[in-house]
Amino acid sequence: MNKKYKWIGFDADDTIWENETFFRETEYQFAKLLSEFCDEQTIMQELYKTELDNLKDYGFGIKGFMLSMIETAIRLSKGKVGIDKISCMIELGKCMLNKPVKFIDGSKEVIESLSKKGYKLVVLTKGDLLDQERKLSKANIKQYFHHIEIMSDKQEANYNKILEHLNIEARDFLMIGNSLKSDILPVLNLGGSAVHIPFHTTWVHEEVENNKKLENFWELEQMAQLEEVLGL
Repeated sequence: MNKKYKWIGFDADDTIWENETFFRETEYQFAKLLSEFCDEQTIMQELYKTELDNLKDYGFGIKGFMLSMIETAIRLSKGKVGIDKISCMIELGKCMLNKPVKFIDGSKEVIESLSKKGYKLVVLTKGDLLDQERKLSKANIKQYFHHIEIMSDKQEANYNKILEHLNIEARDFLMIGNSLKSDILPVLNLGGSAVHIPFHTTWVHEEVENNKKLENFWELEQMAQLEEVLGL
């Protein structure tokens, strides 16, 4: 990587801190709650379908996930699910909202180091506004970022709007993230550069096959390798 980038963007969930792990854990607890009505595989599939149907109304995040659990439970049980189980689903969601921030190895140290070296850093993450603000506050890293944007979605148009707002030329921008679909491909399509750092757990909705040779693209195993790749 020979180019010196002026701006570096970071996804948050599953790039800076863990997120998807908590959703998977909760899904299995949800499946146990409904085990008298359906098998685990069917419950998981139906929950995913409900989440997708609800994205247009609720967007991404834990609150929409909570409502999708309740809706799925009512549908699969044909309205027979008890109020005690509904209450458990609400508590599962609240438990997720109150999880401590668990940094992915090397992420905080790299962000702090890049900030000290003069890079302009931005957070570009999607999800529920209050939940993401809460995690950013708990993480105590806001001081390292020039700008923080909590996005409703991560399509090319969303990125383009932010780059224009911050007066960033795409060629000067490097995006770091775990999702090819949301963090990498939209930025590359705009003429930016991107580093993909896969996380061990990925939501099915974020999975995408890519058989093309990508330009201005690198894949790393962990965040700690980023500074070396940047030539620092």
